[in-house]
Amino acid sequence: MKSALKLELAEARVMSLAALAKAKEIGVTETVCITDEGGFPLVLERMDGARVTGPQIAWNKAFTAAGHKRSTHLFNTLPNGPALPGNEAFGIQWSFEGKFAVFVGGYPIVVNGEVIGGVGLSGGNGEQDTACGVAALQALKDHLGATADVLVQADIKK
Repeated sequence: MKSALKLELAEARVMSLAALAKAKEIGVTETVCITDEGGFPLVLERMDGARVTGPQIAWNKAFTAAGHKRSTHLFNTLPNGPALPGNEAFGIQWSFEGKFAVFVGGYPIVVNGEVIGGVGLSGGNGEQDTACGVAALQALKDHLGATADVLVQADIKK
């Protein structure tokens, strides 16, 4: 039997607040979704004025990142992104009834080497979504302090 860390609502809220604060700082209206390890939302927030499509897109990105244990943009990163035409996972974005996201804005939440959830952003360009996602991961790292090792970076593949 294996013991596992579990992302809880308090930590998800810390992450969401940090992502939204970063969005406000850089002047973009974002939607953020923080999911558990199964890709189910713990927190889903859309800033005032953000696109109405944002919640579903952010959830899809967080779902994909948590479930497939990698940053979503890595699926289409040249030259070997697995979802690129001719590569082994081409067409994967049509999996899970179209819920599988293969573009920038989704990041797995990795604590002590284990994926315990996902964070997804929608509303900015790739650079803005990435900045907000990394801010969420950094907030979790700061919140947990020395009690846990949180991976804080944009390119994550477990």
